[in-house]
Formats: sequence, structure tokens, C-alpha cells
Amino acid sequence: MAILHIAGLSGSLREKSYNTGLLRAAQRYGAEHDMEIEMIEIGSLPLFSEDGESPLPAAVVAFKEKIATADGVLFVTPEYNYSISGSLKNAIEWGTRPYGNNSFNDKPAGIMSVSVGILGGVRAQYHLRQILVSPNMHVMNYPEVMVGQAKEKFNEAGELVDEPTQKRVKEFLAAFAEWVKKFQ
Repeated sequence: MAILHIAGLSGSLREKSYNTGLLRAAQRYGAEHDMEIEMIEIGSLPLFSEDGESPLPAAVVAFKEKIATADGVLFVTPEYNYSISGSLKNAIEWGTRPYGNNSFNDKPAGIMSVSVGILGGVRAQYHLRQILVSPNMHVMNYPEVMVGQAKEKFNEAGELVDEPTQKRVKEFLAAFAEWVKKFQ
């Protein structure tokens, strides 16, 4: 069976990010479902401006190529002010530009989120779903992974240690692998 190449985007740039920790867990578990999840760096992307589109910065060219060649995209987002992070929105902007060169077009997508609060980033997830309509992405609706109370579910090294959450992530990845295959 062919390996699915998934671009993984963590919307958090924090060094000890729970969201990046969840993405690392997904990388480990993805192999069980013939998925190779590559964590794509978004922190080095410049702030989006149409003035910077010609020529595209090297970091943007590399980012767009990794998205364009991926079989699917896995977003892992924190929730800031009821929405996604500015860094993740910035990455989405660059991925869809310049006009007519949308690297996200027609790609299957999955979304997971982590928060220190009880809701687990639910509002950010739903806002991201709304945002991904414009780039013409196909977002998997179910199952959902929203990890609340992150401090209780990750260790000091940022590793996901909560077994019920690990199980949910594995179920999500099994469904996501099937979702991505539908678009091949």
C-alpha cells in the first residue's frame, strides 16, 4: 500500500507548544495507518503582503511546494481570542497566493486542537473550518479531536501521555487516512 504524505501544520510557534506536541504524537501514530506526517515550519514565513508576492520569498516557495505535493493537510491549532493563531492564518494566506496559485486547492484536510481551557479549542476549529472554504479544502467532519485541559494530558517534555486522548487521536488518524484516500 502506498504511503500517504501529509503536511502537518501546528498553529503554535511556542517552544513547548501543546499543539506541536499533539502533531508529534500524530506523526508517531500515523505510521500505523500508512501515513507519513511531515511537520511543516510556518514560523519562518514573512508576514503576508501582496507587495511580497513577486518574487516570492524562498521560505514561501518551499512552504507552497510542500503543501502542493502533499496528499492531505493536518492542521493542529491553538485557540486565541475565539479563533486561530495569526501565524496559522498567515501560512494559509501565503499558501493561497499569488492569485491563481493556491497550493491548498482541492486537498483533503483534518483539524485537531489543543487548549489549556476546558473546551479544547472548539471555537478555533470551527473558525478554521470556515476559513478553509475559500482555499477549496475538503475538511473531514468526524471524528473530531479537541484536547482540553492540556496541562493534565502532556508531560513536561510536551509528549501526549493521556491514554484516552491517545486513543482518540489514533481513531482520528484511521479515519483521516481513509478520508485522504477518497481524494486520490
